[in-house]
Amino acid sequence: MQTNLAPEFKNTVDGREAEAILRKCVHCGFCTATCPTYQLLGDELDGPRGRIYLIKQVLEGETPTRKTQLHLDRCLTCRNCETTCPSGVQYGHLVDIGRKLVDERVPRPAGENAVRWALKEGLPSPLFAPAMKLGQAVRGLLPAALQAKVPARQPAGVWPARSHARKMLMLEGCVQPAMMPNINAATARVLDAAGIETVVAAKAGCCGAVKFHLNDQAGGKAEMRRNIDAWWPYVEAGANSGVEAIVMNASGCGVTVKEYGYLLKGDPAYASKAARISELTRDLSELLPELTESLRAKVTAATRPMVFHPPCTLQHGQQLRGGVEKYLGELGFDIQVAANEAHLCCGSAGTYSVLNPTIAYELRDRKLGNLQATQPEVIVSANIGCITHLQSGTATPVRHWVEVLDQALGNPGS
Repeated sequence: MQTNLAPEFKNTVDGREAEAILRKCVHCGFCTATCPTYQLLGDELDGPRGRIYLIKQVLEGETPTRKTQLHLDRCLTCRNCETTCPSGVQYGHLVDIGRKLVDERVPRPAGENAVRWALKEGLPSPLFAPAMKLGQAVRGLLPAALQAKVPARQPAGVWPARSHARKMLMLEGCVQPAMMPNINAATARVLDAAGIETVVAAKAGCCGAVKFHLNDQAGGKAEMRRNIDAWWPYVEAGANSGVEAIVMNASGCGVTVKEYGYLLKGDPAYASKAARISELTRDLSELLPELTESLRAKVTAATRPMVFHPPCTLQHGQQLRGGVEKYLGELGFDIQVAANEAHLCCGSAGTYSVLNPTIAYELRDRKLGNLQATQPEVIVSANIGCITHLQSGTATPVRHWVEVLDQALGNPGS
Protein backbone atom coordinates (compact mmCIF):
# COMPACT_ATOMS: atom_id res chain seq x y z
CA MET A 1 0.00 0.00 0.00
CA GLN A 2 1.54 3.30 -1.10
CA THR A 3 1.89 5.72 1.81
CA ASN A 4 3.04 9.33 1.86
CA LEU A 5 3.80 10.32 5.44
CA ALA A 6 3.00 13.84 6.57
CA PRO A 7 6.09 15.87 7.56
CA GLU A 8 5.30 15.53 11.28
CA PHE A 9 5.64 11.72 11.03
CA LYS A 10 8.37 11.30 8.42
CA ASN A 11 11.31 11.13 10.78
CA THR A 12 9.63 9.57 13.79
CA VAL A 13 9.99 6.01 15.07
CA ASP A 14 6.20 5.48 14.96
CA GLY A 15 5.93 6.95 11.48
CA ARG A 16 8.68 4.82 9.98
CA GLU A 17 7.41 1.67 11.64
CA ALA A 18 3.81 2.26 10.61
CA GLU A 19 4.85 2.99 7.03
CA ALA A 20 6.79 -0.29 6.82
CA ILE A 21 3.72 -2.21 8.03
CA LEU A 22 1.34 -0.34 5.70
CA ARG A 23 3.49 -1.07 2.66
CA LYS A 24 2.94 -4.81 3.20
CA CYS A 25 -0.85 -4.46 2.92
CA VAL A 26 -2.21 -5.25 -0.56
CA HIS A 27 -5.81 -4.35 0.29
CA CYS A 28 -6.96 -7.92 -0.47
CA GLY A 29 -9.67 -8.02 2.19
CA PHE A 30 -9.04 -11.58 3.36
CA CYS A 31 -8.83 -10.16 6.89
CA THR A 32 -12.45 -9.02 6.89
CA ALA A 33 -13.63 -12.63 6.70
CA THR A 34 -12.10 -13.47 10.08
CA CYS A 35 -12.65 -10.15 11.92
CA PRO A 36 -15.26 -10.55 14.69
CA THR A 37 -16.36 -6.91 14.71
CA TYR A 38 -16.74 -6.78 10.94
CA GLN A 39 -18.86 -9.94 11.06
CA LEU A 40 -21.11 -8.44 13.73
CA LEU A 41 -21.34 -4.85 12.50
CA GLY A 42 -20.83 -5.19 8.74
CA ASP A 43 -19.01 -1.85 8.55
CA GLU A 44 -15.77 -1.71 6.55
CA LEU A 45 -14.35 0.71 9.12
CA ASP A 46 -14.93 -1.90 11.83
CA GLY A 47 -12.69 -4.39 10.04
CA PRO A 48 -8.88 -4.48 9.73
CA ARG A 49 -8.77 -3.11 6.17
CA GLY A 50 -10.92 -0.11 7.09
CA ARG A 51 -8.97 0.60 10.26
CA ILE A 52 -5.72 0.38 8.29
CA TYR A 53 -7.06 3.08 5.98
CA LEU A 54 -8.06 5.25 8.94
CA ILE A 55 -4.54 4.98 10.38
CA LYS A 56 -3.03 5.66 6.94
CA GLN A 57 -5.10 8.84 6.64
CA VAL A 58 -3.84 10.10 10.02
CA LEU A 59 -0.24 9.37 9.04
CA GLU A 60 -0.75 11.29 5.81
CA GLY A 61 -1.90 14.37 7.69
CA GLU A 62 -5.67 14.04 7.88
CA THR A 63 -7.15 15.18 11.21
CA PRO A 64 -8.68 12.24 13.12
CA THR A 65 -12.12 12.58 14.67
CA ARG A 66 -14.02 11.00 17.51
CA LYS A 67 -15.45 8.60 14.91
CA THR A 68 -11.90 7.52 13.99
CA GLN A 69 -11.20 6.87 17.66
CA LEU A 70 -14.35 4.79 18.12
CA HIS A 71 -13.59 2.55 15.16
CA LEU A 72 -10.11 1.87 16.55
CA ASP A 73 -11.54 1.33 20.05
CA ARG A 74 -13.92 -1.31 18.72
CA CYS A 75 -11.00 -3.45 17.54
CA LEU A 76 -10.53 -6.42 19.90
CA THR A 77 -6.83 -6.70 18.95
CA CYS A 78 -7.53 -10.43 18.60
CA ARG A 79 -5.02 -10.55 15.69
CA ASN A 80 -7.09 -13.13 13.84
CA CYS A 81 -6.44 -10.94 10.80
CA GLU A 82 -2.70 -11.58 11.18
CA THR A 83 -3.28 -15.32 10.99
CA THR A 84 -5.37 -14.80 7.85
CA CYS A 85 -3.20 -12.19 6.09
CA PRO A 86 -1.19 -13.62 3.17
CA SER A 87 1.18 -10.63 3.19
CA GLY A 88 2.27 -10.81 6.85
CA VAL A 89 0.86 -7.42 7.86
CA GLN A 90 1.60 -6.85 11.57
CA TYR A 91 -1.78 -5.32 12.25
CA GLY A 92 -1.52 -5.56 16.05
CA HIS A 93 1.56 -3.34 16.11
CA LEU A 94 -0.02 -0.94 13.61
CA VAL A 95 -3.21 -0.48 15.62
CA ASP A 96 -1.14 0.24 18.77
CA ILE A 97 0.57 3.05 16.86
CA GLY A 98 -2.71 4.27 15.40
CA ARG A 99 -4.46 4.42 18.76
CA LYS A 100 -1.56 6.31 20.27
CA LEU A 101 -1.54 8.93 17.50
CA VAL A 102 -5.32 9.33 17.51
CA ASP A 103 -5.57 9.63 21.30
CA GLU A 104 -2.93 12.37 21.23
CA ARG A 105 -5.19 14.34 18.88
CA VAL A 106 -8.76 13.45 19.95
CA PRO A 107 -9.82 14.15 23.56
CA ARG A 108 -12.04 11.56 25.22
CA PRO A 109 -15.15 12.39 27.30
CA ALA A 110 -14.43 12.75 31.01
CA GLY A 111 -16.45 9.68 32.00
CA GLU A 112 -14.66 7.48 29.47
CA ASN A 113 -11.29 8.76 30.65
CA ALA A 114 -12.24 7.97 34.25
CA VAL A 115 -13.18 4.35 33.45
CA ARG A 116 -10.00 3.79 31.45
CA TRP A 117 -7.89 5.31 34.22
CA ALA A 118 -9.58 3.11 36.85
CA LEU A 119 -8.87 0.00 34.78
CA LYS A 120 -5.25 0.73 34.00
CA GLU A 121 -4.42 1.81 37.54
CA GLY A 122 -6.73 -0.54 39.43
CA LEU A 123 -6.16 -3.93 37.82
CA PRO A 124 -2.36 -4.01 38.31
CA SER A 125 -2.61 -2.39 41.77
CA PRO A 126 -1.86 -4.21 45.06
CA LEU A 127 -5.32 -3.00 46.12
CA PHE A 128 -6.99 -5.19 43.49
CA ALA A 129 -6.72 -8.36 45.62
CA PRO A 130 -8.48 -6.96 48.73
CA ALA A 131 -11.08 -5.28 46.52
CA MET A 132 -11.78 -8.61 44.77
CA LYS A 133 -11.97 -10.39 48.13
CA LEU A 134 -14.56 -7.88 49.32
CA GLY A 135 -16.50 -8.24 46.09
CA GLN A 136 -16.54 -12.02 46.44
CA ALA A 137 -17.80 -11.72 50.03
CA VAL A 138 -20.86 -9.72 48.92
CA ARG A 139 -21.15 -11.23 45.44
CA GLY A 140 -24.75 -12.29 45.90
CA LEU A 141 -25.76 -8.69 46.56
CA LEU A 142 -24.04 -7.24 43.48
CA PRO A 143 -25.88 -6.27 40.29
CA ALA A 144 -25.70 -8.92 37.57
CA ALA A 145 -23.24 -6.88 35.50
CA LEU A 146 -20.78 -6.74 38.42
CA GLN A 147 -21.35 -10.36 39.39
CA ALA A 148 -20.15 -11.31 35.91
CA LYS A 149 -16.79 -9.68 36.68
CA VAL A 150 -16.43 -11.21 40.17
CA PRO A 151 -15.93 -14.99 40.11
CA ALA A 152 -16.93 -17.03 43.15
CA ARG A 153 -14.14 -17.46 45.66
CA GLN A 154 -11.80 -20.31 44.77
CA PRO A 155 -9.36 -22.12 47.07
CA ALA A 156 -5.83 -22.27 45.72
CA GLY A 157 -4.84 -25.65 47.08
CA VAL A 158 -1.37 -26.48 48.35
CA TRP A 159 1.75 -25.15 46.66
CA PRO A 160 4.34 -27.95 46.29
CA ALA A 161 7.19 -27.85 48.79
CA ARG A 162 9.69 -30.11 47.00
CA SER A 163 12.86 -28.74 45.45
CA HIS A 164 14.10 -29.88 42.04
CA ALA A 165 17.29 -29.38 40.06
CA ARG A 166 15.19 -28.14 37.14
CA LYS A 167 13.57 -24.77 37.76
CA MET A 168 11.34 -22.44 35.77
CA LEU A 169 10.19 -18.94 36.55
CA MET A 170 6.46 -18.23 36.49
CA LEU A 171 4.71 -14.87 36.29
CA GLU A 172 1.80 -14.91 38.73
CA GLY A 173 0.09 -12.00 36.96
CA CYS A 174 -1.90 -9.09 38.35
CA VAL A 175 -5.52 -10.31 38.49
CA GLN A 176 -5.14 -14.10 38.35
CA PRO A 177 -3.88 -14.61 41.95
CA ALA A 178 -6.93 -12.75 43.28
CA MET A 179 -9.58 -14.04 40.88
CA MET A 180 -8.52 -17.65 40.31
CA PRO A 181 -5.50 -18.50 42.49
CA ASN A 182 -5.78 -22.23 41.81
CA ILE A 183 -4.48 -21.75 38.25
CA ASN A 184 -1.03 -20.77 39.52
CA ALA A 185 -1.02 -23.41 42.25
CA ALA A 186 -2.16 -26.10 39.81
CA THR A 187 0.61 -25.07 37.41
CA ALA A 188 3.18 -25.45 40.17
CA ARG A 189 1.80 -28.88 41.15
CA VAL A 190 1.78 -30.17 37.55
CA LEU A 191 5.35 -29.02 36.98
CA ASP A 192 6.36 -30.51 40.33
CA ALA A 193 4.94 -33.88 39.27
CA ALA A 194 7.19 -33.66 36.20
CA GLY A 195 10.27 -32.86 38.30
CA ILE A 196 10.30 -29.10 37.68
CA GLU A 197 10.31 -26.52 40.47
CA THR A 198 8.28 -23.35 39.94
CA VAL A 199 10.05 -20.15 41.00
CA VAL A 200 8.29 -16.82 41.48
CA ALA A 201 10.21 -13.53 41.51
CA ALA A 202 8.66 -11.47 44.29
CA LYS A 203 9.01 -8.10 42.53
CA ALA A 204 7.48 -9.20 39.21
CA GLY A 205 3.89 -8.11 38.64
CA CYS A 206 1.59 -7.16 35.78
CA CYS A 207 3.10 -8.00 32.39
CA GLY A 208 2.34 -4.46 31.20
CA ALA A 209 -0.44 -5.36 28.77
CA VAL A 210 -3.26 -3.64 30.67
CA LYS A 211 -1.68 -0.20 30.63
CA PHE A 212 -0.09 -0.59 27.21
CA HIS A 213 -3.36 -1.52 25.49
CA LEU A 214 -5.24 1.25 27.30
CA ASN A 215 -2.74 3.58 25.61
CA ASP A 216 -0.59 4.27 28.62
CA GLN A 217 2.31 2.87 26.66
CA ALA A 218 4.90 4.54 28.90
CA GLY A 219 3.30 3.01 32.00
CA GLY A 220 3.11 -0.41 30.36
CA LYS A 221 6.78 -0.28 29.39
CA ALA A 222 7.71 0.72 32.95
CA GLU A 223 6.02 -2.47 34.19
CA MET A 224 7.90 -4.47 31.57
CA ARG A 225 11.22 -3.04 32.76
CA ARG A 226 10.31 -3.84 36.37
CA ASN A 227 9.66 -7.47 35.45
CA ILE A 228 12.93 -7.70 33.54
CA ASP A 229 14.76 -6.34 36.59
CA ALA A 230 13.01 -8.92 38.81
CA TRP A 231 13.86 -11.82 36.51
CA TRP A 232 17.33 -10.79 35.42
CA PRO A 233 19.27 -12.23 38.40
CA TYR A 234 17.75 -15.66 37.61
CA VAL A 235 18.56 -15.26 33.91
CA GLU A 236 22.14 -14.18 34.62
CA ALA A 237 22.66 -17.15 36.94
CA GLY A 238 21.72 -19.41 34.02
CA ALA A 239 22.72 -23.03 34.44
CA ASN A 240 23.94 -22.39 37.99
CA SER A 241 20.40 -21.66 39.18
CA GLY A 242 18.72 -24.15 36.86
CA VAL A 243 16.13 -21.61 35.66
CA GLU A 244 15.67 -22.66 32.07
CA ALA A 245 12.51 -20.82 31.00
CA ILE A 246 9.87 -18.28 31.99
CA VAL A 247 6.48 -20.01 31.98
CA MET A 248 3.21 -18.20 31.26
CA ASN A 249 -0.10 -19.83 32.16
CA ALA A 250 -2.14 -16.84 30.94
CA SER A 251 -1.79 -16.58 27.18
CA GLY A 252 -2.53 -12.84 27.28
CA CYS A 253 0.53 -12.30 29.45
CA GLY A 254 2.52 -14.73 27.36
CA VAL A 255 2.03 -12.91 24.07
CA THR A 256 3.04 -9.63 25.73
CA VAL A 257 6.20 -10.96 27.38
CA LYS A 258 7.18 -12.66 24.14
CA GLU A 259 7.05 -9.18 22.58
CA TYR A 260 9.18 -7.42 25.23
CA GLY A 261 12.11 -7.57 22.80
CA TYR A 262 10.07 -5.82 20.13
CA LEU A 263 8.44 -3.28 22.42
CA LEU A 264 11.70 -2.26 24.14
CA LYS A 265 13.98 -2.49 21.12
CA GLY A 266 14.52 1.27 21.18
CA ASP A 267 15.58 1.34 24.85
CA PRO A 268 19.39 1.12 24.97
CA ALA A 269 19.38 0.05 28.63
CA TYR A 270 16.86 -2.77 28.18
CA ALA A 271 16.82 -3.82 24.51
CA SER A 272 19.18 -6.80 24.81
CA LYS A 273 17.74 -7.92 28.16
CA ALA A 274 14.19 -7.69 26.81
CA ALA A 275 15.13 -9.75 23.77
CA ARG A 276 16.60 -12.43 26.04
CA ILE A 277 13.48 -12.48 28.24
CA SER A 278 11.27 -12.93 25.18
CA GLU A 279 13.51 -15.72 23.96
CA LEU A 280 13.16 -17.58 27.28
CA THR A 281 9.38 -17.19 27.54
CA ARG A 282 7.16 -20.22 26.97
CA ASP A 283 3.44 -20.61 27.12
CA LEU A 284 2.61 -23.47 29.48
CA SER A 285 1.14 -25.43 26.56
CA GLU A 286 4.56 -25.46 24.88
CA LEU A 287 5.73 -27.73 27.70
CA LEU A 288 2.98 -30.27 27.02
CA PRO A 289 5.02 -32.56 24.73
CA GLU A 290 7.51 -33.05 27.54
CA LEU A 291 4.86 -33.12 30.28
CA THR A 292 2.89 -35.76 28.41
CA GLU A 293 5.86 -38.11 28.46
CA SER A 294 6.65 -37.40 32.12
CA LEU A 295 3.10 -37.66 33.42
CA ARG A 296 1.53 -40.35 31.24
CA ALA A 297 1.82 -43.06 33.89
CA LYS A 298 0.58 -40.74 36.68
CA VAL A 299 -2.57 -39.41 35.04
CA THR A 300 -6.01 -40.86 35.60
CA ALA A 301 -7.88 -38.96 32.89
CA ALA A 302 -11.48 -37.98 33.46
CA THR A 303 -14.02 -39.32 30.97
CA ARG A 304 -16.18 -36.20 31.18
CA PRO A 305 -16.40 -34.65 27.70
CA MET A 306 -14.56 -31.34 27.46
CA VAL A 307 -14.30 -28.65 24.80
CA PHE A 308 -11.27 -26.39 24.46
CA HIS A 309 -11.57 -22.70 23.65
CA PRO A 310 -8.19 -21.53 22.31
CA PRO A 311 -7.71 -17.87 23.29
CA CYS A 312 -6.83 -15.40 20.54
CA THR A 313 -3.62 -14.57 22.38
CA LEU A 314 -2.62 -18.23 22.07
CA GLN A 315 -3.71 -19.12 18.54
CA HIS A 316 -3.23 -15.76 16.81
CA GLY A 317 -0.89 -13.75 19.05
CA GLN A 318 1.54 -16.60 19.78
CA GLN A 319 0.61 -18.69 16.74
CA LEU A 320 0.23 -21.80 18.93
CA ARG A 321 -2.57 -24.03 17.71
CA GLY A 322 -3.56 -27.63 18.32
CA GLY A 323 -1.19 -28.44 21.17
CA VAL A 324 -3.56 -28.44 24.14
CA GLU A 325 -6.20 -30.69 22.60
CA LYS A 326 -3.59 -32.98 21.01
CA TYR A 327 -1.59 -33.70 24.15
CA LEU A 328 -4.50 -33.82 26.58
CA GLY A 329 -6.05 -36.27 24.14
CA GLU A 330 -2.88 -38.35 24.25
CA LEU A 331 -3.17 -38.39 28.04
CA GLY A 332 -6.64 -39.89 27.74
CA PHE A 333 -8.90 -36.86 28.09
CA ASP A 334 -12.11 -36.67 26.07
CA ILE A 335 -11.42 -33.24 24.56
CA GLN A 336 -12.32 -31.51 21.32
CA VAL A 337 -12.63 -28.02 19.88
CA ALA A 338 -15.79 -26.41 18.54
CA ALA A 339 -16.66 -27.45 14.99
CA ASN A 340 -17.58 -23.86 14.07
CA GLU A 341 -15.72 -20.56 14.58
CA ALA A 342 -13.02 -21.93 16.89
CA HIS A 343 -10.80 -19.18 15.45
CA LEU A 344 -13.07 -16.32 16.55
CA CYS A 345 -12.67 -14.19 19.69
CA CYS A 346 -14.92 -14.80 22.70
CA GLY A 347 -15.16 -11.05 23.34
CA SER A 348 -13.09 -10.84 26.52
CA ALA A 349 -9.99 -9.21 25.01
CA GLY A 350 -8.47 -7.80 28.19
CA THR A 351 -10.55 -4.82 29.29
CA TYR A 352 -12.67 -4.87 26.13
CA SER A 353 -15.66 -6.51 27.83
CA VAL A 354 -15.84 -3.55 30.23
CA LEU A 355 -15.34 -0.84 27.61
CA ASN A 356 -17.46 -2.41 24.84
CA PRO A 357 -19.92 -4.68 26.66
CA THR A 358 -22.56 -4.94 23.93
CA ILE A 359 -20.15 -6.36 21.36
CA ALA A 360 -18.30 -8.41 23.99
CA TYR A 361 -21.41 -10.19 25.25
CA GLU A 362 -22.74 -10.82 21.76
CA LEU A 363 -19.42 -12.49 20.90
CA ARG A 364 -19.48 -14.41 24.19
CA ASP A 365 -22.93 -15.84 23.53
CA ARG A 366 -22.00 -16.72 19.95
CA LYS A 367 -18.87 -18.49 21.19
CA LEU A 368 -20.76 -20.37 23.93
CA GLY A 369 -23.33 -21.52 21.38
CA ASN A 370 -20.57 -23.10 19.30
CA LEU A 371 -18.80 -24.58 22.32
CA GLN A 372 -21.93 -26.05 23.85
CA ALA A 373 -22.94 -27.65 20.57
CA THR A 374 -20.41 -30.35 21.50
CA GLN A 375 -22.41 -31.02 24.72
CA PRO A 376 -19.40 -30.69 27.04
CA GLU A 377 -19.48 -31.13 30.78
CA VAL A 378 -16.48 -28.80 31.10
CA ILE A 379 -15.16 -25.92 28.98
CA VAL A 380 -11.40 -25.38 29.23
CA SER A 381 -9.27 -22.49 28.07
CA ALA A 382 -5.83 -20.99 28.63
CA ASN A 383 -6.39 -17.38 29.68
CA ILE A 384 -7.94 -15.89 32.81
CA GLY A 385 -9.88 -13.26 30.84
CA CYS A 386 -11.52 -15.80 28.52
CA ILE A 387 -12.35 -18.09 31.44
CA THR A 388 -14.12 -15.45 33.52
CA HIS A 389 -15.89 -13.94 30.50
CA LEU A 390 -17.22 -17.27 29.26
CA GLN A 391 -18.21 -18.37 32.78
CA SER A 392 -20.39 -15.27 33.11
CA GLY A 393 -22.66 -16.63 30.37
CA THR A 394 -23.00 -20.33 31.23
CA ALA A 395 -23.63 -22.74 34.08
CA THR A 396 -21.16 -25.20 32.52
CA PRO A 397 -17.89 -25.04 34.49
CA VAL A 398 -15.14 -23.10 32.67
CA ARG A 399 -11.60 -23.88 33.83
CA HIS A 400 -7.99 -23.61 32.86
CA TRP A 401 -6.78 -26.81 31.19
CA VAL A 402 -3.94 -27.10 33.71
CA GLU A 403 -6.49 -27.41 36.55
CA VAL A 404 -8.06 -30.38 34.81
CA LEU A 405 -4.66 -32.00 34.34
CA ASP A 406 -3.78 -31.28 37.98
CA GLN A 407 -6.97 -32.96 39.16
CA ALA A 408 -6.20 -35.99 37.02
CA LEU A 409 -2.90 -36.27 38.90
CA GLY A 410 -4.88 -36.83 42.10
CA ASN A 411 -5.02 -33.30 43.48
CA PRO A 412 -8.60 -32.88 44.70
CA GLY A 413 -8.25 -29.13 45.24
CA SER A 414 -8.38 -28.49 41.51
